[in-house]
Amino acid sequence: GGQCRKLGFAGKCAVVTDYNVGKFYANTVISGLKDYGFDPLLIKLRPGERTKSFVTAEHCFNTLAKHRIGRDSFIVALGGGVVGDLAGFLAATYLRGISFIQVPTSLLAQVDSSVGGKVAVNLECGKNLVGAFYQPRLVICDVETLKTLSQREYNSGLAEVIKYGVIWDEKFFKRLDLKSEEIKGKDLKELSGIIRRCCEIKAEVVSRDEKESGLRAILNFGHTLGHAVEAVFGYGKVLHGEAISIGMVFAGYLSGAVLDFPKEDLQRLISLIKRFGLPIGFDRLYNKKLVNALIKTMELDKKSVSGQFRLVLVRRIGEVEYGCKLDRLVIESEIKNLFKV
Repeated sequence: GGQCRKLGFAGKCAVVTDYNVGKFYANTVISGLKDYGFDPLLIKLRPGERTKSFVTAEHCFNTLAKHRIGRDSFIVALGGGVVGDLAGFLAATYLRGISFIQVPTSLLAQVDSSVGGKVAVNLECGKNLVGAFYQPRLVICDVETLKTLSQREYNSGLAEVIKYGVIWDEKFFKRLDLKSEEIKGKDLKELSGIIRRCCEIKAEVVSRDEKESGLRAILNFGHTLGHAVEAVFGYGKVLHGEAISIGMVFAGYLSGAVLDFPKEDLQRLISLIKRFGLPIGFDRLYNKKLVNALIKTMELDKKSVSGQFRLVLVRRIGEVEYGCKLDRLVIESEIKNLFKV
């Protein structure tokens, strides 16, 4: 409430959350807003990636309008990446744009989706295909909220943490390696520093290229195959971070083939991903049908251009190249590394 007052807000607002997060934190946030004279509306949604849809968005728009949430109101996104993306999309489009605040409660959202202003909903044929660049007025990260995450959800967030080390900061990657036990055990002191560093890296990249015309693309390291894995296996079956882990390993193999990415660096990456309880490939033998489905979905990717795939590849840990154009043959050949032999 106090933070919102400082930003000059008054009157009505809406808190968007899901049932999982809501049961832990909704009352605290609502009463905090009421204490400062705000009139909050609580919108609780079903948890999970399927909620990030036009159907849910329309339901929320109608709820906001019914409660006379006006242009001078604001939306609070209280939850993980799904809630943040959806609530941000609502804020960007409702009444042609109202203010919003991110209160990310998952590790994934704290280090990634809450910073940078990308908001979106999914279509049936792919993830984040309708959205906007729309910056929150404020992001509030409280590491205490990570205590209520399941181990699997927490590990999923660690994939994006690893990504920052690979794309930007080798020293940070070494720190993750060195402190992996503390990180796995949710040591809050260690985590505070790690989350701060991730946000610094993302903020630096985004401030140089907000609309993703160039450099910002490096944040998509591991995401081209990652998004395809999520879509093909079914949203929620494979968590975002699990899919991104597989995508990063795949990008590592491609980088070895195309950019001479050192084998020992690839091993360092694979070893850290495994240590954080994340997958490094598919738990099955090579399957041509699955490969075709993944490649077909990758072709829909917003970053692919006229039949060629554009990926972020890595020269060495801490240094990447974006916009690397690859044809289908090299994709088909390197994807085999992800299957059991």
